[in-house]
Amino acid sequence: MRKNIYIENAGFCIVSNNILNGNGLLKWLLREHPVRDKDNGWRFFSDIDDNDFINDPANMSICDFNDVADIEPAIVAIYTLPIGSDIQLIVENNIKTFWDNITDTGIDIDSLYQ
Repeated sequence: MRKNIYIENAGFCIVSNNILNGNGLLKWLLREHPVRDKDNGWRFFSDIDDNDFINDPANMSICDFNDVADIEPAIVAIYTLPIGSDIQLIVENNIKTFWDNITDTGIDIDSLYQ
């Protein structure tokens, strides 16, 4: 599946099948404590996922972070955010920004690269 390697040894994440099969767009991003070796803690959910959907393990897949980045390259910018991060990807007029759901503020992407 992977086309590009954005981050070497980025590890695995859990992602909604709606994102992987193109039914939904990546919208919600959570970083939890890893549960296994090579798990980076990132969890990705789509704009059409609801609680019933995400609570069914059959609707989620484990894949390499770079595979998800192939679908939505903007996530490369948030890779280093800490465990406990709860953010959303907002797309308005083809401009992508990240919003911190805990602090209710925008995330300065440029500051993540410093």
